[in-house]
Amino acid sequence: MTRKQKRLAVIGGGMSFILAAVLLVMFAFSQSVAYFYMPADLAKTPVAPETRIRLGGLVGAGSVVRGAGSTVEFAVTDGSANAVKVQYTGILPDLFREGQGVVTEGMFASGSNVFVADTVLAKHDETYMPKEVADKLKAQGLWQEGQEAKATP
Repeated sequence: MTRKQKRLAVIGGGMSFILAAVLLVMFAFSQSVAYFYMPADLAKTPVAPETRIRLGGLVGAGSVVRGAGSTVEFAVTDGSANAVKVQYTGILPDLFREGQGVVTEGMFASGSNVFVADTVLAKHDETYMPKEVADKLKAQGLWQEGQEAKATP
């Protein structure tokens, strides 16, 4: 091999290594993406079963039902007539309660309209609410800066 051929082989090998690394990173990111939805969004455009999403809104008043063990069922609402029933098995955050902002992560079980959550995140202080949830509630006129949001069942 000539000097020019060796140089081209090294450059080609380096480029193929970089391409493989970029493809692996892109594949890893595509597997961990979870899109954010609110109950009104799900009413307009249903999500395929077993598609991982984030569901946000307010815990519906009077909707928390504790089952056997650490299983809890509750409704997530955004103030509209739409509410999504959520089932979660695990320890809930200390600040989880009715009327409080919540973001759940999981998927709809196939053949069911129940959202099975594997992660539940609750509002962490009096003034915090996830930006996406606050923007949607502000657009609907249900929440204003500095006020406690009110949930409806």
